[in-house]
Amino acid sequence: MTEHVRVGIVGTSWWADMMYLPSLQSHSQAEIVAICGRDRDRATEIASKYSIPQVFTDYHELIGKGDVQALVVATPDDVHYPVTMAALDAGLHVLCEKPMALNTQQAREMAEKAASVGIKNMILFTNRWMPHVRYLHQLVEEGYLGRCFHCHFQHFGGYGREGNYQWKWDRQHGLGILGDLGAHMIDLALWCVGDISKVSANLKAFVKRPGPEGQSFEPSNDAAMLQLQFANGSQGSIHVSAVAHMADRFMEQRFVLYGEDGTLEVASPLNGKYVIQGARHDEDQLKPLTIPESILQGVGLKTSPMDHMGQVFTKQSAGSRTFIDAILNDQPVTPNFTDGMKVQEVIDAAFTADEQGRWISIES
Repeated sequence: MTEHVRVGIVGTSWWADMMYLPSLQSHSQAEIVAICGRDRDRATEIASKYSIPQVFTDYHELIGKGDVQALVVATPDDVHYPVTMAALDAGLHVLCEKPMALNTQQAREMAEKAASVGIKNMILFTNRWMPHVRYLHQLVEEGYLGRCFHCHFQHFGGYGREGNYQWKWDRQHGLGILGDLGAHMIDLALWCVGDISKVSANLKAFVKRPGPEGQSFEPSNDAAMLQLQFANGSQGSIHVSAVAHMADRFMEQRFVLYGEDGTLEVASPLNGKYVIQGARHDEDQLKPLTIPESILQGVGLKTSPMDHMGQVFTKQSAGSRTFIDAILNDQPVTPNFTDGMKVQEVIDAAFTADEQGRWISIES
């Protein structure tokens, strides 16, 4: 067992600053030794904040000269594939941001390459580690629902209402809200219900935006509705948006699963706190369910959503910390590239379904 893992990170966004770097820095056996960003000033600023000794503007140089064992890929969607493949060619362990790639073909190549090289690989589907979602999954696994009939996954935000250019709204560089919030919801549907066999979709770009230089460009979706047919016969839906007027709410999540033996609901109400409720058999009222301490592990439930997330990813074996633990202990890790590829298959099917106006089947 190795004593420390030398990590490099490609990407200097607010998300790298808020999620990856604090999480990695909180792990006593992770050493962040290199960072890469297209803007050297920004990369230098982040390096100074986290005491990272090496700064690069070319990810090939980081991989070749940074003396790293593992790489975090926290870049725009269209860069995930080339950076990951270069890292795999160098035999590095890779943690990649979601969505895994721009399309299923890229995701499949990434997954197959990772398997052939035999390295640890992970996709950061953050909801997998959130206590309310972990408890939801545990209850499903324990049979709370029995056979699942219907499920609904919703995640709304308002951060796309301004109409400014961002790479995620540019189809050349990103998959829109379907890749941003939708990837999370698809992963939860797969994790809690099972493989998806058919998809119907309606994708919208409600807000008009200028190109990076004021020119026109092919817009990506800022709202998406998916209907799902699962291999086990369950019906489902996913609804995500970046253009909902949230007023005094930060974001809004609601996950509901209806089964033969019960119903489970996770929601973030007006005050932003997560609530999980359930009802079984002949119970005529949903009742709050208490998340066990074995899942909470000291994480406070009364904090804001962002503080809550911060605690999970800096105190528990979650996200980047799980990735480091898997390398240190040579253990399997999930969600991995295979999980990411399954999500990518659903995303691709949704784009095709929207374009052709029909249900699209997904090969198992």
